[in-house]
Amino acid sequence: MPTDAIQCRPLEVVVGDRGLERAIKHLKRKMASEGILRELKRRRHYMKPSVKRRKKQSEAARRRRKRQKTDVPT
Repeated sequence: MPTDAIQCRPLEVVVGDRGLERAIKHLKRKMASEGILRELKRRRHYMKPSVKRRKKQSEAARRRRKRQKTDVPT
């Protein structure tokens, strides 16, 4: 929605003694944890509201199944 406030804060990765490759790996991990890559993929294509609703419900069901599986050890 265009009226939603977007919170923008920069991601910073310090390149120290470990080198550039390590910093790039750390940046990718931070981007994944912040959900930036998922958001980019989501915004790449328009999704109809009905499809969005179904996807949201299926994601919630998947999380419920996963939580249920970890809560009940057999």
